[in-house]
Amino acid sequence: MITVIAYSKEHGYHLLDKTELLPRVSDEKHDLVWIDFEAPLPDEFALLSSYFNFHPLAIEDCVTETLLPKVDDFGDYIFLVLYGARWGVEGRFATNEINFFLGPNYMVTYHDFPSRSVKQAMERCLKNLPTTIRGADFLLHEVLDCMVDDYFPVLDRFEKAMEELEMEVFANPKKATLNKIVMLKKEVMLLRRSILPQQEILNRLSRDNFAVISAKTGVYYRDIYDHLARISEMADSYQDQLGGTLEVYLSAVSNRLNEVMKVLTMFTATLMPLTLITGIYGMNFDNMPELRSRFGYFGVLGVMGVILIGEFIYFRKKKWL
Repeated sequence: MITVIAYSKEHGYHLLDKTELLPRVSDEKHDLVWIDFEAPLPDEFALLSSYFNFHPLAIEDCVTETLLPKVDDFGDYIFLVLYGARWGVEGRFATNEINFFLGPNYMVTYHDFPSRSVKQAMERCLKNLPTTIRGADFLLHEVLDCMVDDYFPVLDRFEKAMEELEMEVFANPKKATLNKIVMLKKEVMLLRRSILPQQEILNRLSRDNFAVISAKTGVYYRDIYDHLARISEMADSYQDQLGGTLEVYLSAVSNRLNEVMKVLTMFTATLMPLTLITGIYGMNFDNMPELRSRFGYFGVLGVMGVILIGEFIYFRKKKWL
């Protein structure tokens, strides 16, 4: 699917029909054009090379998964690979790769999944907000600002999940609790891997001399960089907090195991003297209590009872029970 938004001083931002993409995008009436490719069809994807004539390596990065965010300067345009936040299968945190081609008076975005950030930025444009009519570099800032803002609900969800895990660890730690801790740690690691490289890219956009980015826009990119730095710090704190939660879980499981071993040990210690007596009693000598003594059987039971009571009093005195 292709969505085309054009800006002109006469009409402001307005949608264009994608069937008129080729003639109208190049129309000089438009001061700024934004073309968004969302899971495009093969004939739509071909426009990246046939109409825009982008570098083959940049086009290849669009269709293949890029492991890390990146920025490439091709002179008359720059190519960016950045990651937004989304929820994948089973409500797990995942990233959404968005590719940007930024020229002097146009911006092309490419993504395989629906992007809430792109949708929000388009809605702002169609409302003709003042911050979106300063140029293509400001338009890129608008999309990046929405992308970074979408990370904050993710952070709130992480905090809620960690609070629930901590309560579960203290109340009733189970094997499933360990799986939740491990999965959440993986999600936080994914968050950190996506945020840290993007900080460096935003730093370059705000300080390096790219031909398609004006010096005035650098201040706005630095603001996004500050937001990413804050998210990075929170991700680090989440990782430390989850490490502490894992230690508490292991300690709780170890304490529970110690309690079980303690009970089993007390049972063993209680039964050992009784086993000793019955073992001797079962040797069947001629003068064993049950054979020659009239009250020998009850005497043995009495001795065993006294031992049980004595052990119980001793364990209570030692505070083992």
